Amino acid sequence: MKLTSSAFENNQWIPSKYTCDGEDINPHLEIGEVPEGAKSLVLIVDDPDAPMGTWVHWVVWNIEPSISLIKEGSVPEGGMEGLNNFGKHSYGGPCPPSGMHHYHFKLYALDTRLELSSSSKKEDIEKAMEGHILDWAELIGLYQR
Repeated sequence: MKLTSSAFENNQWIPSKYTCDGEDINPHLEIGEVPEGAKSLVLIVDDPDAPMGTWVHWVVWNIEPSISLIKEGSVPEGGMEGLNNFGKHSYGGPCPPSGMHHYHFKLYALDTRLELSSSSKKEDIEKAMEGHILDWAELIGLYQR
């Protein structure tokens, strides 16, 4: 599986447009090589460098496996958004208090769809995904205030 963005390269700087210092919208993401048999995709965006532990910026599940593009500022087709650590059902861009942080955009292909409530958090999604991951891809972006 592949996950890329025209907004930034892997392990490169995320433009401020996609952060709390800009428009705070999700970047354009391109999806490729989804395995046959995938019934849904899951996207988790988090920051393991946060001072209080990993900070979750976006969780989306039941994304249609046939999509190849998540447009800038949009929810992926079929996707259900769960709660991020900002307490919102949406993308929350990088907004570190200080220093350089690594933002992990992780995409998973599953052999099932997830039956979860909209109040689900990253931990609930990860537990529901156990034993169902066919493949995964990761794109890492950097940001510093």
